[in-house]
Amino acid sequence: MAGIISYGAYIPYYRLPRAAIGKMWDAKGGRGEKAVAGFDEDPITMSVAAGLDCLRDVDPRTVEALFLATTCAPYKERQNSTIVATALDLPQAARNTDFANCLRAGTNAIMAALDSVEAGTLKSVLVTAADMRLAGAAGEDEQDFGDGSGALLFGSNNVAVEIEAYHCLSEDLADYWRSHEDTYVRHWEDRFGREEGYMRLPVEAAAGAMKKCGLKKEDISRLCLCGANLRSHAALAAKMGFSKEQIQDPLLADVGNTGTAQPLMILIGALEDAKPGDRILLVSWGNGSDAIIFRVNEEIDNIRGRRGIKRHLKIKKTLDNYGRYLRWRDMVDIAPPPRPPAGAASMSAQWREHSTALPLYGVKCKNCGTPQLYLSSSSTRARICLNCGRKDEFEPYRFANRRGQVASFSHDFLAAGTDPPTTAAVIDFEGGGRGQFNMVDREPDECSVGMKVEMTFRKLQYTQGTHTYFWKCKPVRD
Repeated sequence: MAGIISYGAYIPYYRLPRAAIGKMWDAKGGRGEKAVAGFDEDPITMSVAAGLDCLRDVDPRTVEALFLATTCAPYKERQNSTIVATALDLPQAARNTDFANCLRAGTNAIMAALDSVEAGTLKSVLVTAADMRLAGAAGEDEQDFGDGSGALLFGSNNVAVEIEAYHCLSEDLADYWRSHEDTYVRHWEDRFGREEGYMRLPVEAAAGAMKKCGLKKEDISRLCLCGANLRSHAALAAKMGFSKEQIQDPLLADVGNTGTAQPLMILIGALEDAKPGDRILLVSWGNGSDAIIFRVNEEIDNIRGRRGIKRHLKIKKTLDNYGRYLRWRDMVDIAPPPRPPAGAASMSAQWREHSTALPLYGVKCKNCGTPQLYLSSSSTRARICLNCGRKDEFEPYRFANRRGQVASFSHDFLAAGTDPPTTAAVIDFEGGGRGQFNMVDREPDECSVGMKVEMTFRKLQYTQGTHTYFWKCKPVRD
């Protein structure tokens, strides 16, 4: 039987208190906080982060497809999922697909992955969902929307979570939408979307899925229910008639409404505490509703140890400067940098380096085992071992999944950047190898020689319609 064989998640380091948003606009601030992706993050980088968490004990070369779900794809014409797959070191033969344009894209991707594995077309499929929807300043959505991502690996061997049934309902009810001209998400009058759609279709979808399995409400251990905000979520949960003990935390208070990633993230939160025999009902919303019933078995104990939701919730920094958030989202015009910006990215150079730079490969000497990492904008490769002097006797060696420590660092206050200063650090990797990377998710005062760091996939720049991605480092905060 096909099902989930691993899971992972990612919540950005920075959290913006809703009270800070309300204070900025002399309005009442909501409770809690929302997760805010950094200036160099987007759905591609967050998908890579969740994918790394999911594939912690899995050889990425065994994954045969990657399905990426998002409503905020950086590219409208270029396959975003292939960028993620390359950074995660999936094989070139992987069948990558983008799922987009609907908040149910995450659950659509789940069902497509399940069908592919059950049919035997694909042996393993990684599903990632990530969003960072942008709401106009001073609106209610600005306080509700949060950023995050989730990842699920589907296969037929060592299945920890089986899927017993799903029931899908589609309806073109436009409560939230964004056209090709829009920067910010729009929504219609709240009561219309709530009463005519949200309070009706998820109830019917859940009932349809349970009917297929002959289940009653008391047979469900956890209800993972999506919602735009805490108020509407509580109203729907009450109407569905499940007990408060059955309802999984929707993460709306601490993270926010993460769009396509929301159903995966709530499900992952439930799986972290699930026991063999538990049944989990996942109900999504967006131009309809998908209801999926999962059954947990004994293999669940073998896939613990991810950062998942719980550990990411604890790894955070309060972003109490609302102006910094506006700057990260390009919602205000800022003074030009003292230095000229970087030039346009070269598509041919990106293609030449895609098999080594994006997955962050170096080399390892076959004779003495010394790793080496060469970072260059050209196609320069290591020819001579720095230790034993052997020539052209290397094998590929990946650095992306290895931690290191800072050998030296500097802060540059003049470099062009959205979040100055730029911190450049020389990193000595565990097991050998040295490289220079920008450091993010850090405060300048906390940087020190010897501090532990790990790699994170981020944006470098956006020029002339092209996003450039590469690896940076960040402090280890486990």
